[in-house]
Amino acid sequence: MFIQTESTPNPNTLKFLPGRDVLGSSKLGRNGRDFASADVADASPLAVAIFATEGVTRVYLGDEFVSVTKTDDADWAHLKPFVLGAIMEHFVANRPVLLDAASAVADASEADDRVYEGEAAEIVDQIKELIDTRVRPAVAQDGGDITFHSWDHDAGVVKLHMKGACAGCPSSTMTLKQGIQNMLRHYVPEVRAVEQVI
Repeated sequence: MFIQTESTPNPNTLKFLPGRDVLGSSKLGRNGRDFASADVADASPLAVAIFATEGVTRVYLGDEFVSVTKTDDADWAHLKPFVLGAIMEHFVANRPVLLDAASAVADASEADDRVYEGEAAEIVDQIKELIDTRVRPAVAQDGGDITFHSWDHDAGVVKLHMKGACAGCPSSTMTLKQGIQNMLRHYVPEVRAVEQVI
């Protein structure tokens, strides 16, 4: 098994491409799974195996990739062989990426439970479509993901989740403000600002 690695704009995150589906093109793969710490990784045997490497702080599972984030003081030259070994061992042993119960449940932090009606519902549909077609494919190339959280219709504020390589990336503020905010404001004039949900 050959696993490729790619650097990302976040110097603390590497993207690992195992050459096979991680979450695949399922609904769950479309949303990815972000594990911000080892304490919340029990739903994924793969994430648990990667977190066993000292210095790993975050694991993001995408459709065909895994993004791994390290501590500031850890060195990729030391960590990379252990992460590669964990990923290889996992797939060679044909273990599940997610446990059965976890695969039926999407990330609970994905979106709030608001119901949008009328003009707000139309705007939310436009925003989600733009994020899904223009933003997510671009950030997935860098080992991350950005998903819709909520829309404040009165204030004109879109709130987004940043995951994988995007979470904690030094250039994430620029990505949000100069990239996503400008694009959304161009196509959806009601958008005044874009904010990150932490």
